[in-house]
Amino acid sequence: MFTLVTGGAASGKSEYAESLVMRLPGRRIYLATMRPADPESLARINRHRLLRQGRGFDTLERYTDLAGAEIPAESNILLECMSNLAANELYDSEGGGAESILRGAGALLARCAHLTVVTNDVFSGGAAYGGDTLRYLRELARINRALAERADTVIEVVCGLPNVLKGGNPL
Repeated sequence: MFTLVTGGAASGKSEYAESLVMRLPGRRIYLATMRPADPESLARINRHRLLRQGRGFDTLERYTDLAGAEIPAESNILLECMSNLAANELYDSEGGGAESILRGAGALLARCAHLTVVTNDVFSGGAAYGGDTLRYLRELARINRALAERADTVIEVVCGLPNVLKGGNPL
């Protein structure tokens, strides 16, 4: 099974996705994609660690190459967050771009019981972008569309409230 959770910044999508995975029986893997590069990213990483504390998640940090992640068979994976992974794959020297992400998602799905991916809604900010920012937004939008097409369930979280866009019960 595959659930995609999307929403704007600070919409509550991460907490909602965690609550979904908490309902699943079996091993829980938190697949963290944010590089600890600066004080702001470290603060966000620590906040998410505190939110997961005592909830039975094993954390695996993976910044690129999802296909190479060593995931125990039949585990429940929470990938947090596609936006960070896309930036890593597009701009890091070892990154393989959007196609690497989509191949990697397929590899995870082949090995796990349930994959839940958190991603950001893009292009709803109303601002005009150019250059590398526009390239990033377009690639993330393309990744999100491909993932949504493949997902069993797609949920948009707005103000902490889930809105099911595709599928029925997320579990």
